[in-house]
Amino acid sequence: MVTNNKTTLYWALLTFEDWHFYIASTSKGLVYVSSQNSAFEELIEWAKKRFPGSPLIEDNKKLEPYMVELIQYLQGKRKTFTLPFDYVGTPFQIAVWNALCDIPYGQTKSYSEIANAINKPAAVRAVGTAIGANPVLITVPCHRVIGKNGSLTGYRGGLEMKTQLLELEKGTSTSYE
Repeated sequence: MVTNNKTTLYWALLTFEDWHFYIASTSKGLVYVSSQNSAFEELIEWAKKRFPGSPLIEDNKKLEPYMVELIQYLQGKRKTFTLPFDYVGTPFQIAVWNALCDIPYGQTKSYSEIANAINKPAAVRAVGTAIGANPVLITVPCHRVIGKNGSLTGYRGGLEMKTQLLELEKGTSTSYE
């Protein structure tokens, strides 16, 4: 799905320890979190597809609240995100992404469990495709979805990043909920 209007996209580079992420928002909410240590071109290509012709403006101040929550999460101090999202996707994708947000911190679900959660039990492959299209890594926790047999499966950020996020969630004790 593509937006038709020329929505301004605000972006910033979030740096935490040896990781960096490009994040972007509209005036309505977070729309994008890049793969770990990705190139700026990943954000540019995504924006061209989802927001064609929209300006990309660097604005650390506007994105500061998102960066604060992401850093708290990466420090093991935050389990949930409170800032708004501005999803750009089909109704099916949005249903899947909302179901991902219902997976509790530190827990995992299978693709078939997500399909059942959105009342589309036969749509396991489509669920996998929707999860792969999730533009808001970490905050929409697609890293919490694993294979039915418990194996780690694909992740836009790479299996190393997925493993690190799952390990982070297993080892935290204090939080800002």
